[in-house]
Formats: sequence, C-alpha cells, structure tokens
Amino acid sequence: MSESKRLFFAIAIPPKIQKQLVQWRADHFPADAGVPVAAANMHLTLAFLGEVSAEKQRALAAMAGRIRQPGFTLHLDDAGQWLRSRVVWLGTRQPPRGLLQLANMLRAQAARSGCYQSPQPFHPHLTLLRNAGQAVPIPAPGFHWEIPVTEFALYESRFTGGRTRYTSLQRWTLSE
Repeated sequence: MSESKRLFFAIAIPPKIQKQLVQWRADHFPADAGVPVAAANMHLTLAFLGEVSAEKQRALAAMAGRIRQPGFTLHLDDAGQWLRSRVVWLGTRQPPRGLLQLANMLRAQAARSGCYQSPQPFHPHLTLLRNAGQAVPIPAPGFHWEIPVTEFALYESRFTGGRTRYTSLQRWTLSE
C-alpha cells in the first residue's frame, strides 16, 4: 500500500517577484504581525486536494493534462487579512476569467475524484503571513505586480524539520 501525499494544484510565483514581495512585506508590515511565508513557498492555490493516494494522484494528473486553456495575466493589486484563519494575503481585485475557469475546472475534477472542496467561493490569493492573530494595517492601494501565467503545477506539501516545504511534482502548460 503506497502512502498518500498532501497535494494541491497551484500557480508558481516567479523568483524575481517572490523577492519583490518579500521586500514589500518587510517594508509594509511590522515584524511581529505574523509568521512570514518563505519566498520559495509563495504560490496561488487553484485547488487543494488533501491526502491523496498514488492512484488518485495519477487520475487527477491525467485530468489536469487534458485541460486546454489559454494563459492569462495575473495582477496582484489587492491585500487583506482573514482574522479567523489568521492569514494576511495578497490577491487580485479583478481575477482574470482564465484564472477562475482553471480553478473551477480543477476544483470540479477534484470533487468528482473524492477530494473535499470547500464550499467557500474561490478567492485567489497568496499567503504573505500566517499566525497573524491581531489585526494588522493593510497597505493603501497602489501596489501592483503583473505575472504572466503560462502554466500550473501539482504540488506536494510536506512538513519536515519544523517547516513546511512545497515541491512541484508535475507541470502543465497553458496554450498560447
């Protein structure tokens, strides 16, 4: 019996933008606001899958490989905090239609494969800070990063040595 893996589909944030986001976060949030997410772990989750067997992983990957959709541009120009989940996030004021379509397809496929999907509407975001238990001041509008999205990936989440690491297992290119 093969062991299951904790998996999710996501969009990677390019390393150059990861560095800019880390600097922006340091410039705009107090050091005690929460636990900063490591630059290498910054991503935008499309569909969380949970604990998945090797067999189910193969089926989900096959379904993901059949998605035919053009790439799109992601504009990170919104930020906020969810006090209940203790997260400070960066997101998009106007999610591109391509992003919503991709996430909806992946979430629907995951649900059909037996992966629980939250009933909450999809809110595209990347997590900047975790364990932000107190309200933090959110920077005024005016910040903006543009990311051309040409692929998405299946990631594994592993907690080892006191930290969470995300590893890209497989990638799919969005059509031109």
